[in-house]
Amino acid sequence: MGLILFKRNVETPAQVSALTAAFRDAVGADAPVLVDQEGGRVQRLGPPHWAVYPSAATYGRLYDRNREAGLSAARLGARLIAADLLALGIDVDCVPVADVPVAGASPVIGDRAYGDTPAKVANLAGAAAAGLLEGGVLPVVKHLPGHGRAGADSHEFFARVDATIDVLDQADFAAFRPLAHLPLA
Repeated sequence: MGLILFKRNVETPAQVSALTAAFRDAVGADAPVLVDQEGGRVQRLGPPHWAVYPSAATYGRLYDRNREAGLSAARLGARLIAADLLALGIDVDCVPVADVPVAGASPVIGDRAYGDTPAKVANLAGAAAAGLLEGGVLPVVKHLPGHGRAGADSHEFFARVDATIDVLDQADFAAFRPLAHLPLA
């Protein structure tokens, strides 16, 4: 059993801390508390109490200019998010997004993607996961098996993908494979 917080559950640091503590008192101290705190347009915690973090695509652009700087920034950004979350009793973040966007697909992933090649996405997603883990927060790799090719936003419609397994294996799944060692997906 776990609890996931949505933006509607978030008001102030004191309120969120009380909510996570009450949940754990009710179900047990080891129950996970999750949130989607990716940065960019998917942040359940935001101003005025919490920082605005860059989107995954921002780290991807930095990676294109300087690979090591991009990896370091993605790790550090996630480490800072972990500090915000752990202070509130949140110990699982639904990050990193390991989807590889495909031209003509739904824009739901958009700037939530670290890049448009499996290797780049896997590298940056791995760095973000490492930052969360260093901060004591478990990462959840998403959207397994990949949402970057879907023709519709699965939050609103049934998303269908017509690609062959070979295409999926070489493109979409290739970004997730290097992340298979991570604890949650």
